[in-house]
Amino acid sequence: MKRFNDLLRAVQDEVKELYPWDLADKLDRTPQPLILDVREPYEFDAMHIDGSLLVPRGVLETACEYGYEETVPELVTAREREIVVVCRSGNRSLLAAHTMKQMGYKNVWSLKTGLRGWNDYEQGLVDAGGNTISIDAGDEYFIPKVTPEQSGEADSSG
Repeated sequence: MKRFNDLLRAVQDEVKELYPWDLADKLDRTPQPLILDVREPYEFDAMHIDGSLLVPRGVLETACEYGYEETVPELVTAREREIVVVCRSGNRSLLAAHTMKQMGYKNVWSLKTGLRGWNDYEQGLVDAGGNTISIDAGDEYFIPKVTPEQSGEADSSG
């Protein structure tokens, strides 16, 4: 049986990753890469990189193809464009970038450390209304909130 970390290790050598400072450099150049955020809508609404495109990982494959309700034309036509996939910590983005490579995307990257690392590098994030998120608010948001049941530490003996 494979676990989540096994899946990540299996694709890690097949996907290019970059750090927040590398992405900041890319965003200072023309043309800029397409920033693809694969988190859930509530996460994106709370904070994201300004100008990024939201396509939750759960609909990624159909968003990348014409003919589906989830189709995102900007993404379908970006197979030759530089794309940086982002998520909270860099795990979902790694798996999403791997899928996109399999679907024919030529220049796709995953943001290592995710938006948590982007915030740690003190780069800008905005909310759904375009309001700037403070670094401290980002720090608070990105603190893991795992319950004992989710960590496997809960006493299930009743």
